[in-house]
Amino acid sequence: MLNNKIRTQEEIDTYLLDLKRWMAEEEKKPPEEMTAFFVSRLARYEDVHLENWGELYAHIAEFFDEGLTALLDIGCGTGLELEAIFRRFPEAQVTGIDLSAGMLSRAREKYAGMNFYAVEADYFSCPFPTGTYDAALSFETLHHYPYEKKGKIYEKLFHTLKTGGYYIECDYVACCWEEESLCREHYSRMRRKSGLPEDIFLHVDTPLTLEHQRELMEAAGFRVWVLYQNSGTVLFRAEKQNKGGRI
Repeated sequence: MLNNKIRTQEEIDTYLLDLKRWMAEEEKKPPEEMTAFFVSRLARYEDVHLENWGELYAHIAEFFDEGLTALLDIGCGTGLELEAIFRRFPEAQVTGIDLSAGMLSRAREKYAGMNFYAVEADYFSCPFPTGTYDAALSFETLHHYPYEKKGKIYEKLFHTLKTGGYYIECDYVACCWEEESLCREHYSRMRRKSGLPEDIFLHVDTPLTLEHQRELMEAAGFRVWVLYQNSGTVLFRAEKQNKGGRI
């Protein structure tokens, strides 16, 4: 059973001070391209993620409906979230998309006996088939991308789901407008410092507030609920409605 935890204003104030100090230190370092960042951290990727979100990985399958047969997992990494999914839905067909060949190789090894299809690609440019999946999932991936990119991926997810399908997102969400603004400005400075073109992804966090995240999902056509919240981690369910709703 997952228990919600909402930060107090005092906790938010302390967090924002720590965030500003952290950003000042990060800006002394060279920006890292996204794929290179994960390649360099592959050896400890799973330990770090399990330390931070182990409880959510263990419970993520509980947020999916019975009868799941076809799932799209964007930014799947090594597939930590899929262990619980395959335990509950052993016959499900899962397509996992990720930029990192090394991480996908580990995912293939782990799920060699399951219906797991790995795609090494940028999920923003990779075409999604229309009306194909019962559900889609992203786990701690979209906070790396700015507002405009998030809106585009929500539109793609909406169209790749079957009517009545749904999207589960677990991600880092800004505590307030101040954090969202700080992160956006930090991203802009790191982007300029990198000298890299806009189509090369940087590993820099750009979380949105819960309200802005919901706004983008709803603009894509989804009806949205918050299922769980623990400080900066929020779990959303976004539904592509049946007749009578927007489809």
